[in-house]
Amino acid sequence: MAQATGPLRDITIIDCTMALAGPFGTALLADLGANVIKVEPPQGDMARSGAPLPPDFANPNSNELASVNYGGYFASINRNKRSIVLDLKDEADKEKFLRLCEGADAVVENMRSGVMDKLGLGYEVIASHNPKIVYGCIRGFGDPRTGESPYAEWPAYDAVAQAMSGLAHITGPEGEGGFPSGASVGDIFPGTLMALGVVSAIHNARETGQGQFMDVAMYDAMLTFCETVIVNYGYPEQRVLQARGRHHPNLMPFGMYPTSDGSVAIAAPGPKHWETLCQSMGREDLINDERAKNTYVRRKHQVFLEAQIAAWTSSKTKAEIVEILGGKVPCGPVNTAEDIYNDPHVEVREMITRFQLPGENPEVSIVGTPFKFTETKAGFYRSPPNLGEHTDAILDEFKISRE
Repeated sequence: MAQATGPLRDITIIDCTMALAGPFGTALLADLGANVIKVEPPQGDMARSGAPLPPDFANPNSNELASVNYGGYFASINRNKRSIVLDLKDEADKEKFLRLCEGADAVVENMRSGVMDKLGLGYEVIASHNPKIVYGCIRGFGDPRTGESPYAEWPAYDAVAQAMSGLAHITGPEGEGGFPSGASVGDIFPGTLMALGVVSAIHNARETGQGQFMDVAMYDAMLTFCETVIVNYGYPEQRVLQARGRHHPNLMPFGMYPTSDGSVAIAAPGPKHWETLCQSMGREDLINDERAKNTYVRRKHQVFLEAQIAAWTSSKTKAEIVEILGGKVPCGPVNTAEDIYNDPHVEVREMITRFQLPGENPEVSIVGTPFKFTETKAGFYRSPPNLGEHTDAILDEFKISRE
């Protein structure tokens, strides 16, 4: 197995996260080279049985034998990690867990507020064993240590974070709203911010010798993600943004337009790009039209102008539009998964990682890493782990008895 070469290869993370938000964040750290040790209960992470499932698969809680006990959902966000099974309700395993924390830079979890404290493994206990430890967590509504929300005890998932942050309100057909994003951004963005916070706190701990507790509330993270909702209401006009549909609330043109085989994105709010777009459409008359003299005026006459652009785009394929506008006007096709797999950019940037599953399973693909370094290469270097695959090796590495 290849060795980690990323810039965080001198950092050890004890990862107690499950599902999506936490594992996504620690996967970013693992991509960057961190030694991420995934601590799982005997039944494993709930995400292990998430589709798509390979042919030679068995749920870790079943009595069936198979080469792998994880599906594509788990693989995508647990690559580059090692798995150890510890029952944190068992006293002997608690001691092993604390020994792991003594040799780590950070411990991360995404349980509900108070769960680790009730187990006797909260921040204060772990910090008494390792004062330099960074304790990072993701909660739906934060931890009382950093500000006690009235919703602190509420469970939360991606859909809840999208809804309460205002994202769902501004997503969907224009004027309608109430739609979730097609991707689980209510998990993925909090996980990303958690990774950034943990690395920042580790940097501080190495300078000062003092660890600390840090948390990211999913609600808070998504408010940051939806900063436009906050700022528009925060100015004297107190503007409540509505669902934007295919287009931008302020800029024009700036959105999605139909083609004969799908849709394209076109963003030409500036005068140079607008002029080039009009020339490309054969509509030079629109360049100096009083209804189109700048992006804000164009927004007021959106219905008329959108119809002119859509009439042109609808007569062509996505590829034809990109051929005409590419490199001149900001544009791009609305890609399907098949389009993405065939895109030369994705290939040259190594944004699809292919690896061989164990046993009789086929080669599969997961997303690559967006971090590109000239000297400390980040990316895929270890296949996702079967449940407890590295338990003995990790205990030996930390000089902890297997008993």
